[in-house]
Amino acid sequence: MPIERFRGFPAGRLRATAVPDLFFSELLPRIADPAEIRVVLHVFWRVQARGRAVAAVSLGELRQDPPLVAGLGLKGEEPALALGRALDSAVGRGVLLRLKVARPDSDSATAEWFFLNTESGRALFERAANGELDLGGAPLPEVPAAPAERPNIFTLYERNIGLLQPLLVEELEEAEKLYPMEWVEEAFKIAVEQNVRRWRYIRAILERWRDEGKEDEQPGRDHAEDGRHYLTGKYADYIKH
Repeated sequence: MPIERFRGFPAGRLRATAVPDLFFSELLPRIADPAEIRVVLHVFWRVQARGRAVAAVSLGELRQDPPLVAGLGLKGEEPALALGRALDSAVGRGVLLRLKVARPDSDSATAEWFFLNTESGRALFERAANGELDLGGAPLPEVPAAPAERPNIFTLYERNIGLLQPLLVEELEEAEKLYPMEWVEEAFKIAVEQNVRRWRYIRAILERWRDEGKEDEQPGRDHAEDGRHYLTGKYADYIKH
């Protein structure tokens, strides 16, 4: 199917949505799922278009938004499933805050609202959780806990390999910028399972995924079999020295 070409932004003053620079420098390199990126950017747009009255978006609104639903269904996946997965991931990552509201007079027992994890979004979330903001129902008593911070590449190295050598600092920093954290964590896991606790081995795994692709891997792939590939394949000589 040919790509539908965008006609370009029209001349004149256009409305714009502000997205913090930290989203591009800190979050975007770590998000592997395109659906999560689409949903987070959509929430930024929705919240800012709404203004300060209720700067939050409900799950029902997101499910009924035609541009968002169309984008989530591009790869043939059920949009509702992609939306739920993306929201769960964004909440777990700490980009969005989720509040469930009891709605006894509605067909649905609860409604879910999503707030951006910004200074103003956190303040609004706290007000809503305390019942100071009308979201069409009473907030449930369970306030979502803060997500656990994921380890960075230096923590993974020291936990799984040993004391970090100064000569490797720049190389690890570069790897953290180049590869999604999910890849880095999985590569360290393979190294531990194969008992090959060397950065060269981990780097070879990441480079192979980058060069040959990782999307074709099957769920539940045997890491032991995968690890042996790096010990016997084209990276073997490089890894052993």
